[in-house]
Amino acid sequence: MKLASIKLCNFRSFYGKTPEIILAGGDARNTTIIHGNNGSGKTSLLNAFTWVLYEKFSAAFASTEQLVNKRAIAEAKIGQAVECWAEVEWEHDGKRYNVKRLCRGYKNQTDFNVGKTELRMQVAGDDGRWYFPPQQPEEVIGQILPASLHQYFFFDGERIEEIVRSDKKAEIAEATKIFLGVEVINRSINHLKEAKKTLENELKAIGNSEIKQLLKQQSNIEQDIERITKRQTEIKQELEYQETFKKETSNRLRELSAAKELEERRQELEKQKASNQENLRESREAIKKAISARGYTVLLSETTAHFQAIMNDLKEQGNLNSGISREFVNDLLKSERCICGADLGAGSHSHENVRKLLDKAGSSVVEETAIRMSAQVDEIDKQAVSFWEEVDREQARINQLKQSISQIEGELDNIQERLRKDANEEISSLQKRLDEIEEKIKQLTLEQGATQQQIVNLKTDLEGLGKQVAKQKLNEERQILAQQRIAATQDAIERLIKIRDLQEKQFRLQLEKRVQEIFGEISFTPYVPKISEKYELTLVENTAGVEMPVAASTGENQILSLSFIASIMDRVREWSEKRKMLLVPDSSTFPIVMDSPFGSLDVISRRRIAKTIPELANQLIVLVTKTQWRGEVEEEMTHRIGREYVLTYYSSKPDCEQDLIELGRERYPLVRQSPNEFEYTEIIEVNREG
Repeated sequence: MKLASIKLCNFRSFYGKTPEIILAGGDARNTTIIHGNNGSGKTSLLNAFTWVLYEKFSAAFASTEQLVNKRAIAEAKIGQAVECWAEVEWEHDGKRYNVKRLCRGYKNQTDFNVGKTELRMQVAGDDGRWYFPPQQPEEVIGQILPASLHQYFFFDGERIEEIVRSDKKAEIAEATKIFLGVEVINRSINHLKEAKKTLENELKAIGNSEIKQLLKQQSNIEQDIERITKRQTEIKQELEYQETFKKETSNRLRELSAAKELEERRQELEKQKASNQENLRESREAIKKAISARGYTVLLSETTAHFQAIMNDLKEQGNLNSGISREFVNDLLKSERCICGADLGAGSHSHENVRKLLDKAGSSVVEETAIRMSAQVDEIDKQAVSFWEEVDREQARINQLKQSISQIEGELDNIQERLRKDANEEISSLQKRLDEIEEKIKQLTLEQGATQQQIVNLKTDLEGLGKQVAKQKLNEERQILAQQRIAATQDAIERLIKIRDLQEKQFRLQLEKRVQEIFGEISFTPYVPKISEKYELTLVENTAGVEMPVAASTGENQILSLSFIASIMDRVREWSEKRKMLLVPDSSTFPIVMDSPFGSLDVISRRRIAKTIPELANQLIVLVTKTQWRGEVEEEMTHRIGREYVLTYYSSKPDCEQDLIELGRERYPLVRQSPNEFEYTEIIEVNREG
């Protein structure tokens, strides 16, 4: 999971739509730094990620029910809806995900009421085509980064030491079930339990009163489908209008001589991109077909080798002799005449000699079968080699196409940026209008996807209700079968529980070893971290060969917690590697988003952590104050920065003290006087190159 960007609208201190925050994700410069004073919105930004993905907040996030920006509420008219949303994009397993969570509030005479949140998701592959996943967004997110683990990837550094508190042990134990297949076993157990409940419910009959209630639910769902379908028609019409508007604007831009060359180049690049995306899709389809047709052959190498060994043994033992067959010898004895014309009558010397050949001759049927099977086995081995050659060839083509698409997209972005900043106001204005149209089309497409998914879900519910209405009381034979299935399910549950317990013990010991390694790299103390059977995380010291518990300081607990998080991430990577399939090369990529991670640390620990944390994750987003950033932290992390932003807080306080931060050769405002009676935060991108 590699975060690509985040964008907010009326979320806490962020008024209106914010600029898109592009997040760094390179290898050498994998770090995004976001500067801001206390109260400027750093914690809000951290919680925007967790709100979108999991609808959860950190412990330091006060007044979680007050998400909508105060200025937006104040400026709204009575009865007017105010939208509050956050939108996050990320890449995972060769796909791009766009997720938006929003809520709407309505202002009345006395207060402001906020409705339930709504989550929308779209997914795009390398071919650039967006689609709506068949699963619920929450389920997709949970498969990529489960909710029980989110606190180890999105966390408040000032409260990170809470991880080692004893009352957190249940949380830790629950999170560890994700690793080493333990979570898979738990899911299997839960699925079996659900199956057992289903089987038990099959023994019950449905009453008439329940059928009436089901029919009423059917009617309500049908009305919802009709209402949403009407909205889909409206969205379709608006999309058609926006596409026409986009075409007209593009034509006007091409008519301007100053922009003609760039526009022609953009058209050429877009054609190249579309062609590469189509070729990419064809290569992926080719690999899928190869896997479907011949993928099984790579799993049979041991079996084919075993078969060949058996055939060789049979030949050595004389059970597969080549030459005269038993059937041929029996025919000669039966006819009492040799092929040379000699008499083979019973009791004769010639008859006895020919009969002895039966002990040496093999069956022609067995020999023919063995030869045919050997040829088939050889063909399987050849197909396995051919399969890997085709997959390698197509995978190399995919990598080349992806690199080409990335280069084209970079050049397209550069052209758009040049047009936006063109000295000719008409050109820059037309490009900005195109940007607005693209954004409108994207938002309409996302809404269209959400409504499509709603219709699919409602139709699924409708189909389920229909089946329930038609369900009748089970007969005796089905009841007996259900009882047998229940007994078999319970036996499987008990066996899986035993396997799970062994897996959890093995994982705990591996996790403890990794925590000790990382803690030793950061801390200069001789203490050793320990994880008990109840997942209590503690520090001990070895005194005369006896382990004694240590009363750790706040700083030591922070280092211990960071070590634990790093160990968790290593286990996630290993878990993901085991799940890695042929076409998911980045499934072990995970981000860390840290708010104020340097807390109560001394200078040495601050330096070591600042040097270490960019190496813990493939991608790092750090939110820091000016005090936390300066000195050794800035020295160790500046060369890892890929993107950098400043949160400028506009204070409504008449005598507010303004503040600045110097980054590179420029000064950026941290606190400024608000031009109105409202307080709000603005996002500014830092350009160190300038």
